Amino acid sequence: MNTPPTRVLIVDDHPVFRAGLRQVIAADPRFTVVGEAGDGEEALQCIRSCRPEIAVLDLDLPRRDGLGVARELQRTGVQIPVVILTMHRRESFFNEAVDLGVSGFVLKENAVTDLLECLRATSRGETWYSPALSGLLVRRRNRHAALMQERPGLADLTASERRVLRLVAENLTSRAIAARLGVSPLTIETHRKNICRKLSLEGSHPLLQFALRHRSDFMD
Repeated sequence: MNTPPTRVLIVDDHPVFRAGLRQVIAADPRFTVVGEAGDGEEALQCIRSCRPEIAVLDLDLPRRDGLGVARELQRTGVQIPVVILTMHRRESFFNEAVDLGVSGFVLKENAVTDLLECLRATSRGETWYSPALSGLLVRRRNRHAALMQERPGLADLTASERRVLRLVAENLTSRAIAARLGVSPLTIETHRKNICRKLSLEGSHPLLQFALRHRSDFMD
């Protein structure tokens, strides 16, 4: 029995570029475009109505950018792989995308050759980043390795504690984190205390300072 093609949503504010992406994706029968959107809010609506299996999002979008869409999907618990398309090579954008758990990060200049390869990897549950960004990935991994040596307690954090640490890095209060995760503020305070103990940090402010300073180093 033939496997149905993977459903893809294309989000870009330039219709001509969207048409080009559709043409690229149509070259592989394993994928089918089920919807298009021109801004971030429309993208969220299409994800709810079209039910794509992969969302391809331009980084620079009106109303809500691609990373903002990915952040909202994460906040609302919508499980869908996200591929970010961008013309930017800035390390801060790349790190933020990886921190959000995106499945792919593709440079627009290489979209014709790279997008299908990225979609194939994403459909297999893998992550894929443009080879031109390999230097950024190496630097990120080196910083992470150095941080693990400096703070070996990071390896002892539970999945829940790591989620809390990520949200602390967003400068959220315990009450806001509790609301995001659907638990009580007391539970978050307990997690904070355990994180501080494991990382040898004293007090809540050092935890916030640590999270903000290293947010792109411990999110792997």
